[in-house]
Amino acid sequence: MANITVYEYSGCSTCKKALRFLESNKMKFERIAIVDSPPSIAELKTMLELIKADGGNIKNLFNTSGVQYRELQISDKIKDGLTEADAMKLLAQNGKLIKRPFLLIDQNGEKSGTVGYDEKRWSSLLLSR
Repeated sequence: MANITVYEYSGCSTCKKALRFLESNKMKFERIAIVDSPPSIAELKTMLELIKADGGNIKNLFNTSGVQYRELQISDKIKDGLTEADAMKLLAQNGKLIKRPFLLIDQNGEKSGTVGYDEKRWSSLLLSR
């Protein structure tokens, strides 16, 4: 059985949809408040590797529609060459900057996951096991 961890924000409608998906499919999961307990640097690195494998990049980890993303001018920092190490530190310290929900799956040491909620993607990751 897979260990499923969902970092979520209670005020996020997308997170609510994701949680309903898990509950309606009777899946056991650990729910973590992303603002109070952001993912660790190790978890962020794991997610970044998964994102890169799908053709993405560091920007895909960020909640680009968030107020803090705009206030801290993260887009400009990324364009100016924000290092992965600095991005990881920033994200690990501020859960509001992270795209959510943040889904991590560990099945017998094999890691998978995604950020954001897309029902087809979540079904592929969770229901095909």
